[in-house]
Amino acid sequence: MKVVTGVVGNDIHVVANRLIELSLKARGFEVFNLGVNTYLEEFIDAVVETNADVLLISSLNGEAEGWARELKILLSKYGNLLDNVTFMIGGNLVVGTGSAEDIVPKFKNYGFDLVFHQVDLNTGLDELEKYLEDNK
Repeated sequence: MKVVTGVVGNDIHVVANRLIELSLKARGFEVFNLGVNTYLEEFIDAVVETNADVLLISSLNGEAEGWARELKILLSKYGNLLDNVTFMIGGNLVVGTGSAEDIVPKFKNYGFDLVFHQVDLNTGLDELEKYLEDNK
Protein backbone atom coordinates (compact mmCIF):
# COMPACT_ATOMS: atom_id res chain seq x y z
CA MET A 1 0.00 0.00 0.00
CA LYS A 2 1.24 3.47 -0.91
CA VAL A 3 1.30 6.37 1.56
CA VAL A 4 2.10 10.00 0.91
CA THR A 5 3.23 11.70 4.10
CA GLY A 6 4.83 14.91 5.30
CA VAL A 7 4.44 17.87 7.60
CA VAL A 8 1.88 20.50 6.68
CA GLY A 9 2.43 24.24 6.35
CA ASN A 10 5.29 26.08 7.99
CA ASP A 11 6.06 23.23 10.39
CA ILE A 12 9.69 22.09 10.36
CA HIS A 13 9.59 19.05 12.67
CA VAL A 14 12.02 16.97 10.62
CA VAL A 15 12.75 14.30 13.25
CA ALA A 16 9.08 13.49 13.84
CA ASN A 17 8.52 13.34 10.09
CA ARG A 18 11.37 10.86 9.69
CA LEU A 19 10.03 8.71 12.53
CA ILE A 20 6.65 8.54 10.80
CA GLU A 21 8.32 7.47 7.57
CA LEU A 22 10.39 4.76 9.29
CA SER A 23 7.36 3.47 11.20
CA LEU A 24 5.27 3.26 8.04
CA LYS A 25 8.04 1.41 6.19
CA ALA A 26 8.46 -1.01 9.11
CA ARG A 27 4.76 -1.84 8.74
CA GLY A 28 5.22 -2.61 5.05
CA PHE A 29 3.92 0.59 3.46
CA GLU A 30 5.54 2.12 0.39
CA VAL A 31 6.23 5.68 1.53
CA PHE A 32 6.48 8.92 -0.43
CA ASN A 33 7.72 11.47 2.10
CA LEU A 34 7.30 15.09 1.02
CA GLY A 35 9.19 16.35 4.06
CA VAL A 36 8.42 19.49 6.00
CA ASN A 37 6.88 22.81 4.96
CA THR A 38 4.42 21.13 2.61
CA TYR A 39 1.28 22.81 1.31
CA LEU A 40 -2.00 20.95 1.11
CA GLU A 41 -2.03 21.24 -2.67
CA GLU A 42 1.37 19.53 -2.85
CA PHE A 43 0.04 16.62 -0.82
CA ILE A 44 -2.96 16.18 -3.12
CA ASP A 45 -0.79 16.41 -6.24
CA ALA A 46 1.54 13.73 -4.82
CA VAL A 47 -1.38 11.43 -4.02
CA VAL A 48 -2.56 11.71 -7.62
CA GLU A 49 0.93 11.30 -9.10
CA THR A 50 1.81 8.23 -7.02
CA ASN A 51 -1.68 6.70 -7.03
CA ALA A 52 -1.41 6.52 -3.24
CA ASP A 53 -3.91 4.73 -1.03
CA VAL A 54 -3.33 6.96 2.00
CA LEU A 55 -2.45 10.57 2.68
CA LEU A 56 -1.00 10.94 6.17
CA ILE A 57 -0.40 14.56 7.15
CA SER A 58 1.33 15.47 10.38
CA SER A 59 1.55 18.68 12.34
CA LEU A 60 3.44 19.37 15.52
CA ASN A 61 3.39 23.16 15.77
CA GLY A 62 -0.41 23.23 16.07
CA GLU A 63 -1.11 25.18 12.90
CA ALA A 64 -2.71 22.31 10.96
CA GLU A 65 -6.13 23.86 11.34
CA GLY A 66 -5.17 26.83 9.22
CA TRP A 67 -3.27 24.77 6.65
CA ALA A 68 -5.61 21.79 6.24
CA ARG A 69 -9.12 23.21 6.37
CA GLU A 70 -9.44 23.43 2.58
CA LEU A 71 -9.21 19.67 1.99
CA LYS A 72 -12.83 19.25 0.85
CA ILE A 73 -12.49 22.13 -1.60
CA LEU A 74 -9.34 20.65 -3.13
CA LEU A 75 -10.88 17.20 -3.33
CA SER A 76 -13.93 18.54 -5.15
CA LYS A 77 -11.65 19.55 -8.03
CA TYR A 78 -10.71 15.91 -8.63
CA GLY A 79 -14.20 14.43 -8.80
CA ASN A 80 -14.19 10.70 -8.01
CA LEU A 81 -10.45 10.30 -8.63
CA LEU A 82 -9.62 10.35 -4.89
CA ASP A 83 -12.69 8.53 -3.56
CA ASN A 84 -10.69 5.47 -2.48
CA VAL A 85 -7.93 7.41 -0.71
CA THR A 86 -7.83 7.44 3.08
CA PHE A 87 -7.11 10.92 4.45
CA MET A 88 -5.42 10.97 7.86
CA ILE A 89 -4.01 13.78 9.97
CA GLY A 90 -2.30 13.59 13.32
CA GLY A 91 -0.07 15.28 15.83
CA ASN A 92 -0.68 18.50 17.69
CA LEU A 93 -3.38 19.92 15.45
CA VAL A 94 -4.30 23.27 17.01
CA VAL A 95 -2.51 26.15 18.66
CA GLY A 96 -3.32 26.49 22.33
CA THR A 97 -5.49 24.04 24.16
CA GLY A 98 -8.43 22.04 22.98
CA SER A 99 -9.97 18.68 23.58
CA ALA A 100 -10.01 15.87 21.06
CA GLU A 101 -13.81 15.84 21.43
CA ASP A 102 -13.88 19.31 19.87
CA ILE A 103 -10.96 19.00 17.46
CA VAL A 104 -11.61 15.61 15.84
CA PRO A 105 -15.10 16.45 14.46
CA LYS A 106 -13.78 19.73 13.07
CA PHE A 107 -11.07 17.96 11.04
CA LYS A 108 -13.47 15.24 9.94
CA ASN A 109 -15.68 18.03 8.63
CA TYR A 110 -12.66 19.29 6.66
CA GLY A 111 -12.63 15.90 4.89
CA PHE A 112 -10.24 13.73 6.92
CA ASP A 113 -11.25 10.12 7.56
CA LEU A 114 -8.93 9.64 10.52
CA VAL A 115 -7.94 12.37 12.96
CA PHE A 116 -5.53 11.92 15.85
CA HIS A 117 -4.92 14.93 18.08
CA GLN A 118 -2.06 14.32 20.52
CA VAL A 119 -2.17 10.54 20.05
CA ASP A 120 1.09 8.59 19.97
CA LEU A 121 2.37 7.46 16.58
CA ASN A 122 1.98 3.70 17.04
CA THR A 123 -1.60 4.03 18.26
CA GLY A 124 -2.43 6.17 15.24
CA LEU A 125 -0.80 3.72 12.84
CA ASP A 126 -2.56 0.78 14.50
CA GLU A 127 -5.85 2.58 13.94
CA LEU A 128 -4.91 3.32 10.32
CA GLU A 129 -4.23 -0.37 9.66
CA LYS A 130 -7.51 -1.36 11.33
CA TYR A 131 -9.40 1.25 9.29
CA LEU A 132 -7.82 0.04 6.04
CA GLU A 133 -8.65 -3.57 6.86
CA ASP A 134 -12.26 -2.70 7.76
CA ASN A 135 -12.73 -0.64 4.59
CA LYS A 136 -11.31 -3.01 1.95
